[in-house]
Amino acid sequence: MPTEILAADEAGIARAASLLRAGALVAFGTETVYGLGADATNTSAVAAVFAAKGRPAFNPLICHYPSVDAAFADAAPNNLAFQLAKDFWPGPLTLVLPRRASSPVVPLTAAGLPTLAVRVPAHTVARRLLAAADRPIAAPSANRSGRVSPTTAAHVLVELDGSIAAVLECGPTSIGLESTVIDLSTPEPRVLRPGGLAIEAIGPIADAPPNATPAAPGMLASHYAPRLPLRLDAPYATASEALLAFGPVTTPSTLSFQLSESRDLTEAAARLFAGLRALDDEAIRLGLTAIAAMPIPDHGLGRAINDRLRRAAAPRPQI
Repeated sequence: MPTEILAADEAGIARAASLLRAGALVAFGTETVYGLGADATNTSAVAAVFAAKGRPAFNPLICHYPSVDAAFADAAPNNLAFQLAKDFWPGPLTLVLPRRASSPVVPLTAAGLPTLAVRVPAHTVARRLLAAADRPIAAPSANRSGRVSPTTAAHVLVELDGSIAAVLECGPTSIGLESTVIDLSTPEPRVLRPGGLAIEAIGPIADAPPNATPAAPGMLASHYAPRLPLRLDAPYATASEALLAFGPVTTPSTLSFQLSESRDLTEAAARLFAGLRALDDEAIRLGLTAIAAMPIPDHGLGRAINDRLRRAAAPRPQI
């Protein structure tokens, strides 16, 4: 059955909320990427997310809320959580906190962990939908697991048309990278995933140790992957490669996508996933065999961009 495409108006939001309450899957836009929403209190609905994405069941999902109070009703905040929520919510920040015993979120949403990953998105339509649904909504990126995250409704339909109930058309995302994830469930805060909020804006927080058990989405070594192999820190593309460019290109290539001619990291972040998708599709059509990515500074949003590129270039798991 074809996926419904809903306008981001009162009727579309009401329809999307009704579908979510009924246990159906609905993709919707946020400021980061499009999420694949499901009722986080409904085990069958959450299981359907894993099935639609082909996602490992040990990789937990982020719960989305319309307000700080709603998020902290399910996850127990400490002083730092209150401060970060005050400074950066609504926004592209996810906090991992101890789960309250009273939380109705089903264990499958958190992959059986005693914590919850919670976020209040900075997108008016998304928060209206969350308020109308009146329950926590688990929403990983609306794509097949490990593939490039979607930043438009059209990207969602490429991979999930017919396997989810609806897409709420919210236009292109403004940030284009998933949220930054901070684990506050242990004595020492840890960065689990750099993302749309620059770590420098938060303050000195250590990275999670390599090969840590996933406590939030996007921690698997191979993730965000195009179908073609990706070569990193490439000053130019060879004749058999497409080029993911950042800044001026001195060596012409057969196919290229410019993240930011002016080397603006905010622009590059917003265009990253769309660029990987566009190059992957066209390069395969042209018979190219790989994608070369130009170097990107590893500070601010560049840190998150490089994290996504490293995961996209990692060896694919054997199935």
